Amino acid sequence: MSTMAEDPNPCIITNDDGMIVAQNNAALATFIRPAQPKISDLFAPLFADPIALIARLAVQATQTGAAKEDITTRDGTMRLSAHRVGGDLLWRLETLWGASDGASGANDHALPMVMVSQANVILFMNAAARALVGKRVTALSQIIGDMPVEAGGMVTVQTAKGPICTTMAEVAASANRRALYFLPHAEERFKDAGWAALQQLPIPLIKVAPGGEVMSFNDPASRLVGADLAEGAALAELMEGLGRSISDWLQDTLEGRLLQKPEFLRLKRSDREVFVQIRLSLISESGTPVLIAVLHDATELKSLEAQFTQSQKMQAIGQLAGGVAHDFNNLLTAISGHCDLLLLRHDPSDRDYSDLVQIDQNANRAAALVGQLLAFSRKQTLRPETVNMRDTLADLTHLLNRLVGETVTLTLSHDPILQSIRADKRQLEQVLMNLIVNARDAMPTGGEIKVTTENTHLDEPLTRDRVTVPVGRYVTVQVTDAGEGIAPDRMQKVFEPFYTTKRTGEGTGLGLSTAYGIVKQSGGYIFVDSVVGEGTTFTLYFPCHTQKIEAPKFMKPPISTSGSKRDDGTVLLVEDEAPVRAFASRALRMRGYTVLEADSAEMALKTLEDEALTIDVFVTDVIMPGMDGPTWVREALKARPGVPVVFVSGYAEDSFGDAQMTIPNSVFLPKPFSLTELTNTVNSQIQ
Repeated sequence: MSTMAEDPNPCIITNDDGMIVAQNNAALATFIRPAQPKISDLFAPLFADPIALIARLAVQATQTGAAKEDITTRDGTMRLSAHRVGGDLLWRLETLWGASDGASGANDHALPMVMVSQANVILFMNAAARALVGKRVTALSQIIGDMPVEAGGMVTVQTAKGPICTTMAEVAASANRRALYFLPHAEERFKDAGWAALQQLPIPLIKVAPGGEVMSFNDPASRLVGADLAEGAALAELMEGLGRSISDWLQDTLEGRLLQKPEFLRLKRSDREVFVQIRLSLISESGTPVLIAVLHDATELKSLEAQFTQSQKMQAIGQLAGGVAHDFNNLLTAISGHCDLLLLRHDPSDRDYSDLVQIDQNANRAAALVGQLLAFSRKQTLRPETVNMRDTLADLTHLLNRLVGETVTLTLSHDPILQSIRADKRQLEQVLMNLIVNARDAMPTGGEIKVTTENTHLDEPLTRDRVTVPVGRYVTVQVTDAGEGIAPDRMQKVFEPFYTTKRTGEGTGLGLSTAYGIVKQSGGYIFVDSVVGEGTTFTLYFPCHTQKIEAPKFMKPPISTSGSKRDDGTVLLVEDEAPVRAFASRALRMRGYTVLEADSAEMALKTLEDEALTIDVFVTDVIMPGMDGPTWVREALKARPGVPVVFVSGYAEDSFGDAQMTIPNSVFLPKPFSLTELTNTVNSQIQ
């Protein structure tokens, strides 16, 4: 309190309701009027909307401990700050510069300033502005010819001595007002002011020589650019990112080719990444051309732009991966299917048998790779069930310990009462294995991998990395290593398919992209935090699942070779891919079925026009040119109710799950499928 009493600036202490508890002598001397019970009443003669100003600063101070705001008024520019002290707020009012600073007229060092409303009505003009214009005006259009005005742009100002060109700078004020400053362009009235006038502006400004050397700068520019900003420093040493040399950019501006065109550049700061928007203005000093650079911090804007671009890229890659996977599934179905047909005609002692087995095994490997692409694009078939992460990790412990090897220690830590989640257990295990294998690879000399599970309740949305995690209860899984870490420029690429930092042959680059796709398709979220040289942490959020659900319905029946149902009947096979249709037709005929083929939905409906024809089961692709599978099946069932259906597709079941639910007695068989899987699925559908 003794420090507050000795402060030459007005200081006031209020409670949370804004009631004044104490004031120092400077406050009592400044506000010479009957005692006011509330601080908003005390500031009413100074500020246009004191209630909103006080409330805004009080909220910020409560959240962060301190807050401040610079307010330009007719009495000058003041700084009002608030500090949380125990249960009260300490307010301090400081005059940065007053209106009297410009009272000396045209030879003062103050910049001309006008305060305008949203409708460009002039609310206040300082003495320098009145001296420049020669009279008081009420509308901005009365002194500026070109409307609307743009911050940092060249404007023509109607002055007492005629029109002059100047650069306009804008500073946001309270109550949606704007303070407009007119920067000097070597006019006679600023001849002696020099750079001192520009130092008053709370806008980063740099004066640049034609050769690119920094001549001078103000304090806001120093804070934005960093310690490397000094007189004589080359602009090219401070920033980058034009796609051409800084000297060419400056030369174009000096010659009038790029005057007033803003540019986005990246500062060469080592402590943090900062982007700035720079607008150059050409002025003359004693007949020598000089450039004034007006800077704006564009880091947040560029960050949002990068996030949007990344989101669009990931979406495009996902669509491409899903489309490629669909086509590959058709090819692999034909390859593995015909390989199965060949294997049936060869004895294991045949010299060609081992070659066929190699073809079949590699086709299966290719199918697994395609499955990873589908996982990334979130178009794979999931079998969700109630899963407890603690039990899942316990089942995996032996396998995970074998994966990490002898030099790496795997430590598991669980919440004692861990909530359940709903996910595909097999796919969830794949996610955990991918993350732990990556953690192992990040520690070539060994170390510790920590896997932590716990219940988390979000009272407010968690926003980070382009997404917002809603309020609710979650089970979080953290996989932490003490490895090499991930460089900041690589963080946004870690979930992209085929992106890898490993040597050729050591990885496909699909591990993390697969984990990303599985987590997202399961309704969860995945984030990564990393410090180079210290390690990396992957954090997964899964919504808690408390409702009891039925056991998962496996749409693809288990493989059986017993042939418990009859091996005859008529099958209508509808498939637009000729190789797949040829394999499926031969496989079903070998099992004893009569097969009617159609290469489109329209041909299938044409075939069914024969009322004497008896069909025991429909086997149809989902996605086909023209009418799709569910559509033609619904049409066919109107005349033939009760016919069972087997849907096959290279896409995921979820892509048409709602349509399938309206079709009774239907199952889904994902591609690629084997001969045995196809025939047994059809056999299980025929009654």
